Amino acid sequence: MENTETQRGKLYLIPTTLGDTEPLEVLPLSIKRVIENTTHFIVENEKTARRFIKRITPNKPQPSLILYTLNKYTGHEEFNSYLKPCLEGQDIGIISEAGCPGIADPGADIVALAHQKNIRVVPLVGPSSILLAMMGSGMNGQSFAFTGYLPIEKNERRKEIKNLERRSRELQQSQAFIETPYRNNKLLGDLIQGLKPDTRLCIATDITLASEYIVTKPIAEWKKSQPDLHKRPAIFIIHAS
Repeated sequence: MENTETQRGKLYLIPTTLGDTEPLEVLPLSIKRVIENTTHFIVENEKTARRFIKRITPNKPQPSLILYTLNKYTGHEEFNSYLKPCLEGQDIGIISEAGCPGIADPGADIVALAHQKNIRVVPLVGPSSILLAMMGSGMNGQSFAFTGYLPIEKNERRKEIKNLERRSRELQQSQAFIETPYRNNKLLGDLIQGLKPDTRLCIATDITLASEYIVTKPIAEWKKSQPDLHKRPAIFIIHAS
């Protein structure tokens, strides 16, 4: 029986920095080696992907790169065509805009299809804002959930905040979520108004940057003063007593 795995290329999941940080300060050399040896990349934004590749491997010829765009409009038929080089024995890298592909970020659908096609998937080590926030929060790293974005509509959002607090209390499970950066301050206001005074809230913003801020306090303490989070990427984590 033929060994199809050895005849096929690998799909590498390539993390990027969480902001304008020198890449090799937060990324291992394994990422540099993979990028040096890979020509095909699936990316969210061609311009920023090329800039990232150039920072990691300045001598890699840009004209040699073959980039495929991945966004919410990309269909299943295109996914199949994107993975064709792997079926022909060439490696492919998925590059996130920030953080890790497939974790609160596009890429999961491509990875699922790769598994269906018996393509080996290789996740590489890199910064995940969710995991770094959990590590720095002092909350329950044994049991936590990431919800993603909360509802935009105000009443629905406040209702979901109450649901997350109740779930945290009942399961003793930390609840993590995010917001579009320009709406961070509004969400923080809703959290302070809607959560119980003894519920702990961690705010983790600008992770790995010089302006990094990771602080956990009860809501009663947050009511006294809050940071300005406008347009700063942030993770929010709550844990109810």
